[in-house]
Amino acid sequence: MSSAAPVSPAAPLAADASSSPSVAPPWLGEHRGPLTVTDDFAVLDDPIEQQAFTERVSTPEGEVAESVLLVQGMYCAACADTVEGALQHAPGVLSARVHAATRRLVLRWDPARTQVSALARAVGDTGYRLLPLQQALSISERLKETRQALWRLFVAGFCMMQVMMYAWPAYVTQPGEIPADIDQLLRWASWVISLPVVFFASGPFFRSAWNDLRRGRVGMDTPVSIGIVVTFLASSAATFDPTGPWGGEVWFDSLTMFVFFLLGGRYLEFKARDRTAGALDTLMNRLPEVSERLKADGGWEPVSSRRLQVGDVVRVQAGQAFPGDAHLLSPRATVDEALLTGESHPVTRQQGEAVVAGSFNLAGQVQVRITGLGSDTRFGQIVRLMEQASTEKPRLAVLADRIAAPFLVLVLVAAAAAGFAWWQVDPSRALAVAVAVLIVTCPCALSLATPAAMLSSAGALARRGILVRRLQAFETLAGINAVVFDKTGTLTQDRLRLQTVRTRPGVTQEQAVAVAGLLARGSLHPVSRAIAQAAESLPLTTWPGEIEEVAGQGVQLRQGEVVVLRLGSAPFAGSAPQQALSALPQAHLADEQGWMATFEMEEGLRDDAVQAVAELRALGIRTWLLSGDRREAAERVAGLVGVDGTMAEASPERKLEELMALQSQGWRVAMVGDGLNDGPVLARADVSFALGHGAPLAQAQSDFVIQGGQVMDVVASLRLARDTMRVVRQNLIWAALYNAVSVPLALVGWMPPWLAGLGMALSSLLVIVNALRLASRVPGAPTAVSGT
Repeated sequence: MSSAAPVSPAAPLAADASSSPSVAPPWLGEHRGPLTVTDDFAVLDDPIEQQAFTERVSTPEGEVAESVLLVQGMYCAACADTVEGALQHAPGVLSARVHAATRRLVLRWDPARTQVSALARAVGDTGYRLLPLQQALSISERLKETRQALWRLFVAGFCMMQVMMYAWPAYVTQPGEIPADIDQLLRWASWVISLPVVFFASGPFFRSAWNDLRRGRVGMDTPVSIGIVVTFLASSAATFDPTGPWGGEVWFDSLTMFVFFLLGGRYLEFKARDRTAGALDTLMNRLPEVSERLKADGGWEPVSSRRLQVGDVVRVQAGQAFPGDAHLLSPRATVDEALLTGESHPVTRQQGEAVVAGSFNLAGQVQVRITGLGSDTRFGQIVRLMEQASTEKPRLAVLADRIAAPFLVLVLVAAAAAGFAWWQVDPSRALAVAVAVLIVTCPCALSLATPAAMLSSAGALARRGILVRRLQAFETLAGINAVVFDKTGTLTQDRLRLQTVRTRPGVTQEQAVAVAGLLARGSLHPVSRAIAQAAESLPLTTWPGEIEEVAGQGVQLRQGEVVVLRLGSAPFAGSAPQQALSALPQAHLADEQGWMATFEMEEGLRDDAVQAVAELRALGIRTWLLSGDRREAAERVAGLVGVDGTMAEASPERKLEELMALQSQGWRVAMVGDGLNDGPVLARADVSFALGHGAPLAQAQSDFVIQGGQVMDVVASLRLARDTMRVVRQNLIWAALYNAVSVPLALVGWMPPWLAGLGMALSSLLVIVNALRLASRVPGAPTAVSGT
């Protein structure tokens, strides 16, 4: 754990600041460093600040608060257990769940019984810090944490080299060649130089182990700390009393090498893990901390973005994200909406059009009027989904965490037994063997094997615009053998296009479309919208009267008590049966003389639908089309995309029955829907995808949310899920093999403590680096991760 210098107690954040826009807010200033365990954490109780990390949720016991915070100073499953243990029995805490790989804490608490500041102090007593995610991930805090780790690593490395220089003569000379006084002088020099390694560089290990032991726990750092202390004390005893029982051997070189290798491995592991969850962190924290708000006198003032209100006019600089949903006041803006749509190309917004929170202003300074903030924005919904994914513990990770705690107890017992056994054989080697066993068996790699790989994949998908709601879904998705597609809005576009127009004699197609467009402009029905869009390029038609929509039938124009125009279904418009014979969606237009025109719509396939189905087939996946539309329309789309089977004219209840029938036949099914009316089947499927924009974000049943609506993203997710589980298996096999080989070597005395420390550090680092291959891949590429 990184130490932190005390700072003045945190106070609630200032609402405004009077400095220039480029000046950081006061809580990031020179006199307001990051929160430390000495803070009173009052800022966490500020209702406005809580909006960034807390929401109200309904439970059977009533409404409670749920906060997502970051725990600083932890790096393993045992650290997570310590934080959970400090909170689970605190008054007012309903549940506390910590994810070791992302350091996220999901805390459910009763505001009537406790405050976040009190809970943060309880965690602070264990040596860890609770911080809002945005502050914890600030540049200044990252730099401080990195500097502290590098200083410890530098001290350990510098001292290690000096100690090795003093120990080297003993390795290259014969016994008795070095005079006793010189040999003792070298030992004293090694002892002095080892002091900074033990009392400074090793500090995080000791603090973590002490906090665990105070609470009756055995953490990952407990065997490491015991090994460092025992080795140092035994070597010190041999230095102070060369003729005593420990006078024959000192291990200052092994001690300093072990600490250096372990700190080096953990530093690299920290940087690698930071990259593993970094994609999620970057996307979740792209909103600016400070915004420029228009004052009543026409000037601009910098304020915390969390203190903006709907209706505020904000100035957004080039390269800055919009702090909320807003309407554009400037003539135009070029924005990057890749997070929201998966589309990498910038788009141009005109004055009066909407811009969304989290999208970037790419060109020039613009002004906007805020229309939505926080959880009311689409970006807020995205953040919530990503938080759910980053705080979930996959099944394999939970199993590994459960194994880790009792395994550490066995490690201590095994080390004691090995030391006792070697004391009977060769007392001079007993200590080195016991320490090596303590160190080499630490199960860090086992705890990191699964979450590191799954978080890397979740980050890679997030950069493509695919949000993962459950990390466990990777394991399920990797094992599917069937995909069921909804039709409308999934394989087809979520909008219709006017394909053909048939008219009665004397009426041109342009006249019919113009008249129908007059009626259709006020309707939101997909057919009406398609006609209205087709009529936009034609001269505006006017017709006296009042337009009204008849639910489920169509739109009509009424002049007093007389209906002079109708647009809608065949019965509503009074069309002849032969005019309604088609598998395509239709609308009919009639005037006082009767039938006037019939409009046939086309359901355009998504551009990548055919390719996606073909690639699923190449991967050995069977595909079905499941639709509530008429059989003719469903089979037409099924034939165009090439699915293996069609289930049409299905109500939501029948859709569920059809899906369950496939599962009863042994198919492991992924359901792909648009999130509008597919809730039951999305929930019942083994794994589910929701395509589209607004609706999928409100759809609580899906495992993956594909924001851009590309069907090929289903294929990309499947490929990445298979690669993810392949990497998980590689990591678990490596962790098992490492212990299977290293423990016997340590027990027979062939692995000195410094080599055990190197092996432990490299084992954890290898697991992280192997997982990083997933983060660097381009989802959807046909290449796969090689290996087991």
